[in-house]
Amino acid sequence: MPTLKLPLKYSLDLKIIGVALLYYLFARLGYFLAFEHSTALPAWPPSGIAFALVILLGRSVWPGITIGSLVANIMAYWNNPELGPQTIITISSVIAVGNTIEAVAGNYLVKVWIHDAYPFKHARNTFRFLFTALFMCLAGAGIGTSSLYFNTVIPPEQVYETLFSWWIGNVVGILLFTPFILSIVRKVKVTLSPARIIEVGIYFMSILGIYLLLRVDYLTLTMQRALPLLALPFLLWLAFRFELIVAIAGVLIVSLISIYFTVNGTGPFVLVGEENSMLLLQIFIGVISISTIILSATVKERLEVQHQLQQFNENLEGMVLERTKALNDEIGTRKIAEEKLQRTNQELSKRNTELDNFVYSVSHDLRAPIASVLGLINLARMDKDLAMKDMYLEMINKSALQQDHFIKEILDQSRNSRLEVKREEILFEPLIEETFNQLKFATSTGKSVERIIRIEQDEPFFSDRWRLKVILNNIISNAIRYRNGKDPVIKVNVNISQHLAKLAIEDNGKGIEKEHLPNVYKMFYRATDDGAGSGLGLYIVKEAIDKLNGNINIESEVGRGTTVQLEIPEIV
Repeated sequence: MPTLKLPLKYSLDLKIIGVALLYYLFARLGYFLAFEHSTALPAWPPSGIAFALVILLGRSVWPGITIGSLVANIMAYWNNPELGPQTIITISSVIAVGNTIEAVAGNYLVKVWIHDAYPFKHARNTFRFLFTALFMCLAGAGIGTSSLYFNTVIPPEQVYETLFSWWIGNVVGILLFTPFILSIVRKVKVTLSPARIIEVGIYFMSILGIYLLLRVDYLTLTMQRALPLLALPFLLWLAFRFELIVAIAGVLIVSLISIYFTVNGTGPFVLVGEENSMLLLQIFIGVISISTIILSATVKERLEVQHQLQQFNENLEGMVLERTKALNDEIGTRKIAEEKLQRTNQELSKRNTELDNFVYSVSHDLRAPIASVLGLINLARMDKDLAMKDMYLEMINKSALQQDHFIKEILDQSRNSRLEVKREEILFEPLIEETFNQLKFATSTGKSVERIIRIEQDEPFFSDRWRLKVILNNIISNAIRYRNGKDPVIKVNVNISQHLAKLAIEDNGKGIEKEHLPNVYKMFYRATDDGAGSGLGLYIVKEAIDKLNGNINIESEVGRGTTVQLEIPEIV
């Protein structure tokens, strides 16, 4: 009797059915964790599940998302006495289309922008994943909100509130479940050394200690309020010491427990009004998810770099032994080789030290605004004055902008160290004009900037445009930021002659004290304590100048201003 084989299409059908079933089951989980008197959800798990399944199985499974979403939404709205069956089916169909477009759009961005189905191996791809989640969720939230509005389910004044809540819920669902699913399917090699077992024991003993402190009567209320802050170090510990699957599982457990207790009216996230409680809860989940994922990717990237450096050191040692044996009779050549080896080892040691300092400072500076935001949220929760709440929101926004600026500088430094120098024709006039125009919005000082630009360029000049843009952006932004209590005046002189570009950028700002000038190019060095900068700007400028084989010199007088002189040779 001949054996029967299922055609290929049946395999796809089974995948579609599986996707639909998973979508529906996690939709029920989302509704289970919903507030009783609110249509908005703290998190929408099916968004994360659908995104992960489309990445793993391909976009051909999109009908499963549509079917699962359609059934879930019909079941959710069916008992609403104010909606007829036809209206319910119409709303559910449009929402299902929006959820499908959301997942397919996210999969497209992963393919064309990230180029990796597992984007959590490198910090750059991790940030791209976060931006992808923010963008793709606008599609599902926008289409779903439009469906409710045009079917008169929500009044016009609730459109933006519904859109925002829907969008945040979808984003939270992706941050929680997509990394978790993508991490599960990867093969992770687990090694339990005695040191690691001891570390795990210390971890659980610390958690047990916090639990016991919760049982102490006079500490109970304080510990309950402080639990979000106490959870963050433990989650960062998981991200720093274990694989992403362990860290994101911890985030998922903490988030689901927080949602459950908050919707039941207990815990540190309960505020006056379910909308306020849900927003505070979503902010907390977003912060711990983003922090954990980014730190895990950064640590993994650092470990890979250390492994590569170790291999390079081993290979270099073998090469030195072979060369030393071959050059025994040539004393002069051997000395040159030894000096070269010594310089290389010094450079490797310097890079290792900078890498350790870099990871430590990045972890500290990324965490500081987050701790500030959580503290301000607690203050806002306790303060009943609306004017004070607005002030707290403004301070939260300032902390977020500070973190965004710091992350941009990290990406600039990473890109400068990785990319080869690119040769392209440079026109300084539009380049400088573009830099000023961008800083007009990026560096808001409340002061008008007077710029005096003189360019002498009678011959073509070739260099790396991106690095020149980074150099100009950091120097000019410093001139604007560190003004001397008056309108900034910035003079830019450019002279191109004999294949050499000489630039002088002069300002009338605060100036730099002489004792700080030798150290301004060091990583994370701040010449002032006003907290305006990250200490990376001039370090990045110096690294970019070195890549271009150029020179930089800074002259400054306190209270009078600063002049930065650059000499950049043409790339041939």
